[in-house]
Amino acid sequence: MAHGLLVAGTTSDAGKSVVTAGICRALSRRGLTVAPYKAQNMSNNSMVTIDPETGEGAEIGRAQWIQAVAARATPEPAMNPVLLKPGSDRRSHVVVLGQPAGTLEAGEFAGGRNHLAEAAFAALDDLRNRFDVVVCEGAGSAAEINLRAHDYVNMGLAQHGSLPTILVGDIDRGGVFASMYGTLALLDAADQQLVRGFVINKFRGDVTLLKPGLDSLRALTGRPVLGVLPWQRDLWLDSEDSLALTSRPSHDGDGALTIAVVMLPRVSNFTDVDALCLEPDVRVRFVDDPRALAGADVVIVPGTRATLADLAWLRSRGLDAAIVGHVRRGGVVLGICGGFQMLGGEIVDPHGVEGTPGARDHGLGLLDVRTEFGRSKVLRLPAASALGAEATGYQIHHGRICAGGDDEFLGGARRGNVFGTMWHGTLEGDALRTAWLREVAVAVGREVHTGAVDFAAQREARLDLLADMIDEHIGVDVLLSTMGDHPTLPTLTGALA
Repeated sequence: MAHGLLVAGTTSDAGKSVVTAGICRALSRRGLTVAPYKAQNMSNNSMVTIDPETGEGAEIGRAQWIQAVAARATPEPAMNPVLLKPGSDRRSHVVVLGQPAGTLEAGEFAGGRNHLAEAAFAALDDLRNRFDVVVCEGAGSAAEINLRAHDYVNMGLAQHGSLPTILVGDIDRGGVFASMYGTLALLDAADQQLVRGFVINKFRGDVTLLKPGLDSLRALTGRPVLGVLPWQRDLWLDSEDSLALTSRPSHDGDGALTIAVVMLPRVSNFTDVDALCLEPDVRVRFVDDPRALAGADVVIVPGTRATLADLAWLRSRGLDAAIVGHVRRGGVVLGICGGFQMLGGEIVDPHGVEGTPGARDHGLGLLDVRTEFGRSKVLRLPAASALGAEATGYQIHHGRICAGGDDEFLGGARRGNVFGTMWHGTLEGDALRTAWLREVAVAVGREVHTGAVDFAAQREARLDLLADMIDEHIGVDVLLSTMGDHPTLPTLTGALA
């Protein structure tokens, strides 16, 4: 069976996803076949893969998709066998091996997931039979002791696969040594044996200043700090967590175009705006207050996993009126998937896909469309042309659109300065993004210089930079040695029985 490694964390957003992506690319550059894996994501940021034999679409977490790109592997459902998509604070929609599989209530989270664990373990075993190395990413903290009895994502996964584990901690948050020691100490003795070492992430400054702490952590735990990764502003990647939105780069100067992206409570596929963040003549802001729309040339209403609930939220904050007023003043609006549905007319949920059967509401009336949620989910990788450019994207939605008299636009509609599309990812295409920005610039009377950004090349450059950091500050040989050895390690005093 293939080598395996679990990249666990002391907290959420410690950098597990980017470290995993960097390890995948570094190992791939050594000529190994590598697969990323995450047993369970809780995220509304996902991607579509297509089965080459059946042509059917499947849905996986966006982070595992970009990790597969890093590994130079074809993304597939086994890389993220369980995806939980929060529809509210107490209810998640479940995706198993790429397909919808009901819902999970908060009260079921601890003990109602045995069937999900079985699917996750089987997927890991399958990947390990087909690849040289499987690099697994944990979820949240490795020391979620309230969930350990039914855990299949962190140390439960490590036990199943006898996976050597490294703990990643974010020093930028402060308290990294305490979080690493404390995480290890909270694990039971058997789980502690699988933890081989630590990785400190996002360090700024002279690494020699850390040496006393590194030495003390090793003396206290019997485990080394395998590497200290430097903080890099431009290392953001396709993420699973909306916490990462605030780390998206954007140009703070007097950009020719200002784009305000509405931060919906259940925002999904927020990577749709990543390519805009790289444009030198575009400034992107993330907003949740109507006053923040002042001065914006463009408003983007992104996707959401809870269209009706987020529409109600939009109204409760006065953002609906602010968006309508923005259009009346000559501004541009782009709605994507659920955001597009909000810009239209009636929205109906006869089967309770988002919650209550028969729920309905009316959108902002800026586009002549009606939305009805179907039981089955649309999962596609469409292609077409728009604005004189070739365009591609991906579709993940239950909502079916019935369009009226507006112009067609990428599976959606357009009326003047209001654009709506059911396709995610279209702005990652350089030709379509350039054409749309030029159209927007004309509409608002601005000048925009476009065509200089190669988004795919910049993504590849970031993946290679990540791999360079892994090579320099940890080392592929160190990782391979960590995956190959099985030492007997000290158990911290006070560990759980």
